[in-house]
Amino acid sequence: MTPPKRRALGKAKGKKGAAAAPVVPPRPFTAHHLVPPHELLSQAETEETLKLIGTTIDRLPKILLTDPGMKTDKKFVAAREAREPLNGRLVRVRRPSQTAGEAIAYRVLVTSSTEA
Repeated sequence: MTPPKRRALGKAKGKKGAAAAPVVPPRPFTAHHLVPPHELLSQAETEETLKLIGTTIDRLPKILLTDPGMKTDKKFVAAREAREPLNGRLVRVRRPSQTAGEAIAYRVLVTSSTEA
């Protein structure tokens, strides 16, 4: 006895040209309570901060422009909609700390290789 033939997945049985799946609008972004606030620094603040911490921009960790944490900053959203150049700008990330009260980290904004 031979096993029955299986249908290929994804093909509708019967009707030709089955209705397309409904388009679902994207969900609005809401910041999660565990995502620390991100703050985009201006070009002048970027240069001042680099002098203050005594390092170059090459030595700092990177963060993508598409990072969801960046959507928590209204200045970033406004600058992106205004199509300002954001590559190389600093982002200040403030995290709560039990020992220091608040830990501040800096990241450099970069574009991904797939982003146009």
